[in-house]
Amino acid sequence: MAEILKDATAKRAHGSDPELAERVRRLIDDVERRGEAAVREMSADFDGWAPDRFELTRDQVCEIVAGVDPSTVADVRFAQTQIRNFAQAQLETLADLEVETLPGVTLGHRHIPVSAVGAYVPGGRYPMVASAHMSVLTAKVAGVPRIAACTPPINGAVPAETITAMHLAGADEIYLLGGVQAVAALALGTEFVDPVDVLVGPGNAYVAEAKRQLYGRVGIDLPAGPTETLLLADDTVDGEICATDLLGQAEHGPTSPAVLLTTSRQLGLDTLAEVDAQLQTLATADVASKAWADYGRVIVCDNNAEMLALADDLAFEHVQVMTGDDDYFLANLTNYGALFLGPMTNVSYGDKVIGTNHTLPTQGAARYTGGLWVGKFLKTVTYQRVTDPASSVLIGEYCSRLCAIENFAGHQAQADIRVRRYSGGGS
Repeated sequence: MAEILKDATAKRAHGSDPELAERVRRLIDDVERRGEAAVREMSADFDGWAPDRFELTRDQVCEIVAGVDPSTVADVRFAQTQIRNFAQAQLETLADLEVETLPGVTLGHRHIPVSAVGAYVPGGRYPMVASAHMSVLTAKVAGVPRIAACTPPINGAVPAETITAMHLAGADEIYLLGGVQAVAALALGTEFVDPVDVLVGPGNAYVAEAKRQLYGRVGIDLPAGPTETLLLADDTVDGEICATDLLGQAEHGPTSPAVLLTTSRQLGLDTLAEVDAQLQTLATADVASKAWADYGRVIVCDNNAEMLALADDLAFEHVQVMTGDDDYFLANLTNYGALFLGPMTNVSYGDKVIGTNHTLPTQGAARYTGGLWVGKFLKTVTYQRVTDPASSVLIGEYCSRLCAIENFAGHQAQADIRVRRYSGGGS
C-alpha cells in the first residue's frame, strides 16, 4: 500500500475556463472580421507593439542574427544538429508502401508534407528559444515548403536569440507578433500573412485556448496544459538530485505538477528536505514554490510494479526513471510523453538540446497520443488501383452485398456496374 509523504493541495484542472474561452472566442472572431486592423489593436493593447509591419525582412533578420553572441549561435547550432539528426532518423522509418493484395489489386500509401505550418514560440518570462528548434526545424525535416514563425516582443524589445533560432531552423517567414492575435492570424490569414494548415508550439493559457478553438480549421500539434514531471526513483539516487529535477520543471508555472514515486521512504524524506533547502536559493523560487506547494507530491510505493501502475495512471508528460532496473520501466510503461532513463539524463536535456521533441502531451493525453514529431507534419494518404477484371468483379460482388446490408443503393450501383462490365456480361 502506497504511503503519501506529501500530497497536492490543489486538483489538476481539466477543460477550459469559460470566461477565458469566451474572451478568446471574441478575439478570434475579431481577427476573422477585421483582419490586420484587429491584430494591430490587440498587439498594441497586449504587447505595446505596433510596428509598420509585423514580418521581419531578410535584412532585419540578418542584422539581428549578426548581433547575437557567436557562442550563443554555436550553442543553438549544436542543439539544432541534435534535433535535426533525430527527426531525420524518424523520417527514415516512414516508408511509402505499395502492395498487391489480390491479382491486379494494388494498394498503397504515401507520406505527403502539409503545405504550410505556423510555428508559435513563446516569449515573456521564459522566451523559449528551444521551441523554434522543435517546431520549425522538425517541420523542415518533414519537407514542409512554407513555415511562418511568430514570437512576441519582450517588453518592446526584439528577442534576438529566438529570432536567430527561427532563422537557423529554416523559417521562411518570421513575424514579431504574439498571443491570440498571432495564432489567429496564422490560422485564418490576414492582409499580411497567408493562412497555414497546421499550428504548432506552446504558449500561455490564451494561446492554448486559441489553438483549441481553431482546431478543425487547421490542424494543431496537441492540446497543451501545464508542464508535468514525474520521477520514479529508488535508493540508487539521492534527495539532492531528485529535488533538483522536481524543481527544475516546477519552475515552468504555478500549476505545474511535480511528483516523486519511490520505493525508498528515506529518499522521499530526503527529497522533501532538499526541496525546502533549494527553494531558499533558486532564482525562480517564486514560481516553483507555488507549484510545489499546490501540486507537488511524494509517494512511497511497495515495489517497482506499484510505481509503474501509479505512473501509468498519472500519464504524465515527462517521466524520469532513476532506479536499479530502469529497463523494467522502459519495457512496461505505456502512458507517458517522454521517458528519461538513468541519472545521467534529465528532462532539461530533452527540453533544450538532446534531440527528442519537447512538445509533449499533458493532462492525461499521453493515454492516447505521443508528442510532436516529424510525422505530425506529414499526411499519410492511401491510393488503390485495380487492373485485373476478375478481381474487380470479385470485389464488386462482395461490395454489392455489403452495400445492400447498409441500404446504400448508390454505393451498390457503383459496384454492380463494374460486375456487369468486367464479368463479360455486357454493359
